[in-house]
Amino acid sequence: MWLLNSSIGRKLIMSISGIFLILFLLFHMSMNVAAVFSEEAYNTICEFLGANWYAVVGTLILAAGFIIHIIYGLWLTLQNRKARGNDRYAVNATPKGVEWSSQNMFVLGIVILGFIVLHLSQFWYKMMFAELTGNVSVTLGDTFVSPADGAAFIKYYFSNIVFVILYLIWYVAIWFHLTHGFWSAIQTIGWNNRIWMNRWKCISNIFATIIFLGFAIVTITFYIKSLA
Repeated sequence: MWLLNSSIGRKLIMSISGIFLILFLLFHMSMNVAAVFSEEAYNTICEFLGANWYAVVGTLILAAGFIIHIIYGLWLTLQNRKARGNDRYAVNATPKGVEWSSQNMFVLGIVILGFIVLHLSQFWYKMMFAELTGNVSVTLGDTFVSPADGAAFIKYYFSNIVFVILYLIWYVAIWFHLTHGFWSAIQTIGWNNRIWMNRWKCISNIFATIIFLGFAIVTITFYIKSLA
């Protein structure tokens, strides 16, 4: 099958899974921003996306998207390194017109993956997974809260400056990953004429910045609120 046996096919699968994850980031960011304006509204969304069958199915699809994207990213990286041979050990300056992020997508992906594990352990594990296993309350510090009380989780973790800094670093890594990954995925799919590629690069930067600002505003806002 050419999707698996050819470099172009593997890049296409990675691009499609990447676009799918980009749409999820947009949804997740929009959902989190709701918490800034109304904690009740945010909790309503969390309850709606709790241990319901459609949320579980969505989570499994999302997990599959992440796994596919990671596997194909690793596969293509190893393939490119093998093709370059000893050239990869040469010390070269970044070529003119080549983005720093494009040369470090694999490293950025590893950083993002590490923070995803942290995020899942702090939120998903104590929210949806807790509901699926029948827990009606979980511990946050010295208190017990409902797994559906998403606002409580945001307030708890984002009151800690260490986690605030770590999450901001994560958002920066996502920003760099998106500024290249977005337009690169579009190019792989086939929308790669000169006029539109310049537009897509601009759109990628704008989109990545909106995602970064959305997540960062939530994190910083709740940290500031914790100081009051």
